[in-house]
Amino acid sequence: MSEAPVVELDAGSFLMGSDDFYPEEGPMHEVEVAPFAIDRYAVTNREFAQFVEETCYVTVAERAPDPEQFPGADPAVLVPGSLVFTPTAGPVDLRDWRQWWSWRPGASWRHPFGPGSNIEGKMEHPVVQVSFEDATTYAGWAGKRLPTEKEWEYAARGGIRSAVYAWGDEPNEPPGLKANTWQGHFPYRNHGANGWVGTAPVGSFAPNGYGLFDMTGNTWEWTVDGWSDRHPAAPVSSCGCGPGGDTGPAIAPGTRVLKGGSHLCAPEYCLRYRPAARSPQTEDSATTHIGFRCVL
Repeated sequence: MSEAPVVELDAGSFLMGSDDFYPEEGPMHEVEVAPFAIDRYAVTNREFAQFVEETCYVTVAERAPDPEQFPGADPAVLVPGSLVFTPTAGPVDLRDWRQWWSWRPGASWRHPFGPGSNIEGKMEHPVVQVSFEDATTYAGWAGKRLPTEKEWEYAARGGIRSAVYAWGDEPNEPPGLKANTWQGHFPYRNHGANGWVGTAPVGSFAPNGYGLFDMTGNTWEWTVDGWSDRHPAAPVSSCGCGPGGDTGPAIAPGTRVLKGGSHLCAPEYCLRYRPAARSPQTEDSATTHIGFRCVL
C-alpha cells in the first residue's frame, strides 16, 4: 500500500442508477458531483484497532441493548452481539434469510463470528461488524466523514459512464475475477474468489479507473444518505444476501444506504456488486459483511 491513502476526484457528472436490475436503482439520471477525496481502501482492522486504542471507543455490537427499547424482553437475551452469516448445509428456500443469518452473542469487530473467532492474521482485511454510528465516529476521529450515495457511486464507476460493473460490462467470472464475490451456489457452497472465502485483504483485486480498490465486492459500505425508495418511489427489495428480505416500499426512519455489494453477493440471488446497486440497512445493525471507507 505505497500509494497515497486517498484519491482526489475532480468535480464532474455521471449517470447514476440503473434501469436494468432492481427497481430501487431506477431511473438512471444525470448527477453533478463537487470535488472530493476518497479513501483508496476500505478501513481495515488495523486502522480501526488504532482508533479504538486511542479513544477507548466501544462499538454498538459490544454494548448491551437498552432494556427500555425492548419492553418485555427477557433480560438474559439482552446481551452484546450482532448478526453472523453461516452457510447452510445445502440448498434452501432463498426467501427466508433467517436460514443463513443469526444473532450471535459476543460477535463484534474483534470477534466477527462470535466467541472463539478473532481477527488474528487479518489486520489488513476490512473491518466488519461496524454500525453506522461506529463508522461515523471513526470518520470524525480521522478528520473525515462518510460519503454520500452519489459520491460513492461516482467514485465506484471509476470514470466509466454507464457500464454495468466498475470494470465494464463483462461478468465477474473466473479465471479473471475482478472482485471478491460469492463463487458457487448461495448460501451453501462458495469456492472462494481467488482463494478467499469471506473477506479478502484490501487491495487483493485490481483497482478501478480511479485507482480505488474493492469499490464493489468484499464488503458493503455505509453511506451518509438516509434510505428512500429513490430514484423515484418504487417497490423496494433489500440485498438478498443480507438480513431483511424484501422490505416493501415503506422504509422505517433510521435506515441508511449501503453500496457496493459484498463477498456474499451471488448472481443467482443478489447481483449487487455493481456501482448502481443499493440496499437499506438500519443504523444500529452490524454484520459480517458490512464495512466502510471515508471521504474528505
